[in-house]
Amino acid sequence: MNRKFIIAIDGYSSCGKSTFAESIAKELGYKYIDSGAMYRAVTLYCLRNGFIKDDRLDTLALNNILPDIHIDFVYNTVLNEYETLLNSENVEEEIREMEVTSHVSSVSQVHEVRERMVELQRQIGEARGIVMDGRDIGTVVFPAADIKIFMTASVDIRARRRYDELRAKGIEVNYEEIKSNIIARDIADENRDISPLRKADDAIVLDNSRMTVQEQMQWINNIIEKKGHDS
Repeated sequence: MNRKFIIAIDGYSSCGKSTFAESIAKELGYKYIDSGAMYRAVTLYCLRNGFIKDDRLDTLALNNILPDIHIDFVYNTVLNEYETLLNSENVEEEIREMEVTSHVSSVSQVHEVRERMVELQRQIGEARGIVMDGRDIGTVVFPAADIKIFMTASVDIRARRRYDELRAKGIEVNYEEIKSNIIARDIADENRDISPLRKADDAIVLDNSRMTVQEQMQWINNIIEKKGHDS
């Protein structure tokens, strides 16, 4: 397989999109692009520069500096994972903090922010050999992607996975509350005004409700191999 692919992975929350996408990138030697991390990086920039005060976002100030925001990803060979760069600074740990988490939703809803992120995502993708996950990658960012996957799983399975993940981190959570949050997130994703969650017409559905990570990798490897022969 000589030609490098653009692989777009969309789907519902808590389906394991990021784990799946990163595993594919590592196996193929591609760059993994975490679209959610990009919006987190913009949110961190806003917090650092005082654009968010009393839970209110100064969209005018944000829009004025958007051209100066550059985001990329680098592979850390020691940690064996991809990390986020904001204007060449490694901010992977900071963008995962609760303060960023609590404000990223309002930042990501700004139309100009989404336009800038799509611009950056397409710039990164020009070299091909990338795997990107999100909710509008195959429909908006890379509508001509070589391989499009739409991931889904039952609500109960996704809630259980999220519950187990948080408990493993020592966080006390309520299963029913998590399930309700996932259902609400699905509704919001499907009905938002900007880039709602949709399955691309040519996307392949992966329901991983009863699949292990190894089984999912075998599944995608078969698709990649076939695509390589067809190209």
